[in-house]
Amino acid sequence: MRVEVYDERGNRYTISLEGRVTRENALRVLDMVELLGGMRGAASDEVYAAELSKFDRVRLVVEKHFPLVWFSAKDAASVYEKETKEPASLSTISTYLARLSNRGVLVRTKNSNRVLYRLISTGLQELANTPGN
Repeated sequence: MRVEVYDERGNRYTISLEGRVTRENALRVLDMVELLGGMRGAASDEVYAAELSKFDRVRLVVEKHFPLVWFSAKDAASVYEKETKEPASLSTISTYLARLSNRGVLVRTKNSNRVLYRLISTGLQELANTPGN
């Protein structure tokens, strides 16, 4: 489990929890986040997003808008353009989604002539990252 928190000056704090993630450990991590001042507000989200690469902005958009559902590159491109107010070619979004799939962030499936993606749950990511799998 990893939590990243940004303060009002843009400093990033990363808190990682490796091994077996229990409810108690997760609550400790959230307590630390609270001690650091909580999560960013909406105003600083825009500044933060502007500092990220396009790839990272695509990942954030996917995590925010498609946490539990299957989606296509076209869906992601449409939401990306609305969220960031900048154009995004379908080929660029498709490439980034394929990379996220290769990195184990997304699961990918073909449905007739359409490729669909979905975020991999934290439990499945942990299983995929376990040595020997």
